[in-house]
Amino acid sequence: MFMIGEALLGKGPELAHVDLLIGEREGNVGTAFANALSQLSKGHTPLLAVIRPNLPCKPWTVIVPKVTVENFAQINKIFGSAQYAVAKAVADAVEEGIIPQDKIDEWVIIASVFVHPDAKNDRRIYSYNYSATKLAIRRALSSYPSLDKIIYEKDRAKHPVLGFRVPRLWRPPYLQIAMDVPNKETVFNIIKALPPSDRIILEVGTPLLKHYGTEFIGEIREVVKDFFIIADLKTLDVGKVEVDLAFEETADAVVVSGLASLETLDNFISEAKRVGIYSFLDMMDVEAPFEKIQKVKQLPDVVILHRSIDTEATAKPHWDLVKEIKDFGVKRIAVAGGIQPQSTPDALKSGADIIIVGRYITQSKDIERSTREFLRIFEEVGENWSDIDLFRVHEE
Repeated sequence: MFMIGEALLGKGPELAHVDLLIGEREGNVGTAFANALSQLSKGHTPLLAVIRPNLPCKPWTVIVPKVTVENFAQINKIFGSAQYAVAKAVADAVEEGIIPQDKIDEWVIIASVFVHPDAKNDRRIYSYNYSATKLAIRRALSSYPSLDKIIYEKDRAKHPVLGFRVPRLWRPPYLQIAMDVPNKETVFNIIKALPPSDRIILEVGTPLLKHYGTEFIGEIREVVKDFFIIADLKTLDVGKVEVDLAFEETADAVVVSGLASLETLDNFISEAKRVGIYSFLDMMDVEAPFEKIQKVKQLPDVVILHRSIDTEATAKPHWDLVKEIKDFGVKRIAVAGGIQPQSTPDALKSGADIIIVGRYITQSKDIERSTREFLRIFEEVGENWSDIDLFRVHEE
């Protein structure tokens, strides 16, 4: 039997990160403990946690440095501040009843500790590693985190060390801006003019992809690292291939045409799920959208109820299908086709999660003003309106 704990605390070069195993001396952790002390590797010499020389803590604890030790300055940090911090945290955990006293001779602890080569402040090294070790112990013994917490936070969390945010569609409504103008300069001018909002997602339109290729997705990503980017491939064949092309260029979602064969749809959706990006199923010109959805092996992440530009004047939107499709199990519904501010409230009230707008914004003389028109309607009509980032979990 063994328990696992992890904690990250602090900031700057003194930041502490501890991975921790607690288990029986006679079990797997005990074997790993013995191996850690006996099988040394260059630059990663494990050491026992001691409160002072000749006074180790109990349960017996071995510290395994994460970073290769290259000089005496690093050695002093690890054999001084970090070593004492870990030992003191273990000893305090016993005194405070976090670790049961009757287990101190039965358990052993392995603590993998990060000490940055540039760390200089001994007080911070001690404080951060002490707190991180103690927190990791608490978490190990309480089986933290719970499954509910993982599911709730997986799309909300922002890793404090990661240089960008991974966007997910966890809190609709969203305004999807369809960039169909096949001109790079125009596209970047549109992006530059957009107001800051977590509600905006970007669609690299089919004309753009045909003109510049999927490589253009990567070019946009360099400019807007945190945006959710959709590649409107409108795939009709070779579903796996087209998903992979967009995925390699960091697209967050790909679009397949509902007119494609069931084999193509199944391959497309399956491949998108395999590589971890969203699959959008575009129902433009599909006569019986719901019947088509019922036939696929796996449901797409998003279904687009879409009137084409050429039929906007005559075709009615399929907004009456939103509830039926959601009841069948599709999580997100997008609506598209000539949508303007005056029609947006009805679309939202029908249950649509994503409002797709193209020319009203991209051909506007004041892109920011046109975009804010929709965002204001979201605020008035949308049940979940507020800045998404206010509800994002950053770090503990």
